Amino acid sequence: MATELPSATQETASTVQSKPKMTVVLAGPRGFCAGVERAIAIVEKALERYGAPVYVRHEIVHNRHVVESLEEKGAVFVEELDEVPDDAHVIFSAHGVPKAVPAHAEERQLDYLDATCPLVSKVHREAERHHAAGQQIILVGHEGHPEVIGTMGQLPDGAVLLVEDVAQANALEVDAPENLAFITQTTLSVDDTAAIVARLKERFPAIGGPKQEDICYATTNRQEAVKAIAGECDAMLVVGAPNSSNSMRLVEVAETVGCKKARLVQKAADIEWEWLDGVRTLGLTAGASAPELLVQQVIQACRDRFDLDIRESSVTREDVHFKLPRQLAAE
Repeated sequence: MATELPSATQETASTVQSKPKMTVVLAGPRGFCAGVERAIAIVEKALERYGAPVYVRHEIVHNRHVVESLEEKGAVFVEELDEVPDDAHVIFSAHGVPKAVPAHAEERQLDYLDATCPLVSKVHREAERHHAAGQQIILVGHEGHPEVIGTMGQLPDGAVLLVEDVAQANALEVDAPENLAFITQTTLSVDDTAAIVARLKERFPAIGGPKQEDICYATTNRQEAVKAIAGECDAMLVVGAPNSSNSMRLVEVAETVGCKKARLVQKAADIEWEWLDGVRTLGLTAGASAPELLVQQVIQACRDRFDLDIRESSVTREDVHFKLPRQLAAE
């Protein structure tokens, strides 16, 4: 007697049942912020208006997927203006640049667009106001980060003292304790920055600063979203780039507030599946420069291996939008 073969439906059901179950909790907000959206739009619209190539000094944002997609459209990324031909169009990245960079562009008569995030530009203006008032400035930030280089480069050498942690705040020596002001990098850990600022205020009670630290709304929201789900997750994946400060802080925040393990991945192909052995609840988020497409690809890769239950968890809704430079505004 012939053996009856299982139907396609039975095979599918059997395959699903053989997959381990996993709940994926999607943190919200996640991914692109208004500053990143604006920076990418500036490159895209410049390409539409001027044609390829358009040169971009440094990565427009810290994400290889974004950079490579813009390269396919005709953007050329360079490290310094010396690599940009005469009469070319050039764009400065969202992280901001020292004043010497646009000055150099003007000397060469290059046509340039500034894609600096408006919230970073706000910190630049604060630094200039403090300096004009004769105050010594303390910048809370990470040495070598493009945003920190750009902010310190708004003023003469020595005008800004960099502090990276509480230990440096304890050891800091200043010229005039009664005449200080602080500013902060926009992509830091909210909690770590609060601790550093608190120590500075203890040591220097007269120190001035913004009404609230300059950490941007998007960085704050993404960290709060991670805090909201970390305690219920066995593991957390953060989609982002290793040179993205806000993405790396999300990994740290997850671990600090109770997630057993957290890891950064740039794309689905980077996931080490053995690392997820035994994980039944996975938190998933993305840094402010990571596109949602990469998050969805991670979800699909998980779906291929697990019987997924997907749940959204959102702490707030974002509706911030930044205008494009007037050169690219609709005519």
